[in-house]
Amino acid sequence: MLRYLGHRVLLLIPVVFGVITISFFLMHMSPGDPARTLLGPKASQHSVDLLRHQWGLDRGLGWQYLHFLGATVTGQLGDSFYFASPIMQLLRLRIPVTLLLMLMGAIFAVVIAVPLSVVSTTSRHSYSAAVVRGFNAVVQGMPTFFIGSMLILFLGLKAGAFPAGGYPSSGFPAQLRALILPAFTVALGMVPLLVRSLNASMTEISRSEFVAFGRAKGLDRGRVMLRYVIRNSSIAGISILGIQVAVLAGGTLVVEQVFALPGMGSLLMDAILNRDYPVVQACTLTFAILVVLIYLVTDLLYAALDPRVRQV
Repeated sequence: MLRYLGHRVLLLIPVVFGVITISFFLMHMSPGDPARTLLGPKASQHSVDLLRHQWGLDRGLGWQYLHFLGATVTGQLGDSFYFASPIMQLLRLRIPVTLLLMLMGAIFAVVIAVPLSVVSTTSRHSYSAAVVRGFNAVVQGMPTFFIGSMLILFLGLKAGAFPAGGYPSSGFPAQLRALILPAFTVALGMVPLLVRSLNASMTEISRSEFVAFGRAKGLDRGRVMLRYVIRNSSIAGISILGIQVAVLAGGTLVVEQVFALPGMGSLLMDAILNRDYPVVQACTLTFAILVVLIYLVTDLLYAALDPRVRQV
């Protein structure tokens, strides 16, 4: 397992390097001037040039890229152009919100998807299975901002069951309550693909010989489903869930904007709109590392459940 872990880590390092390199050059080649954006259109050209010199933007792109790589390696990401505060301080405040949102979303997705998959597998031609298929089709066709808006309208404003938006600065129970609707929005986006994957895997495993042997031993239907079918289907489920959560790492921007959450997604959006190069690069680097870690954990779980993977 340690050898497999080392091999996967070495393969993922070039991915992070490639992502931050591409994002750096794309951001710097896009139109717009951070100094002009901050000072406004009425500022004199002399003031803009002084600010560009202070930020090092008047130097060559190659020098800026090497400086960015050096700052990335040492962890000294500098200060934000727009927020005028250390970038590491911004990240420390924003990362926990996004991580907690992703974790709660993944938990909700599993809690919703597993029962739906069991119903769809055990009652394939029944009314219940048709309801599950209809639910998947409807949810998959809804954009994330629409789902979030409907949850805010009905459960937040009309029912008053959960906060309609915002995030308290203190009090962990209050913070968890504020993330329930956003996490449910995130989970609904992952459920359809997860249900289809688990359903296909459960259907195939239900026809296996060891499942028939378990039934022949006299095990009840629930134990066979839990001990043989769901347990062996978890390999496919973990793979799909890992991919979904990795995609979610960069897709929290919409959810955080809808629910006014101070997470990484909203920070990245503000930085892009204000041409804050250092913050955009820091957010991209953080998301890249987060995605790599999610894939790494997924690979390790996959290898732990299926030892044959370690031989690949």
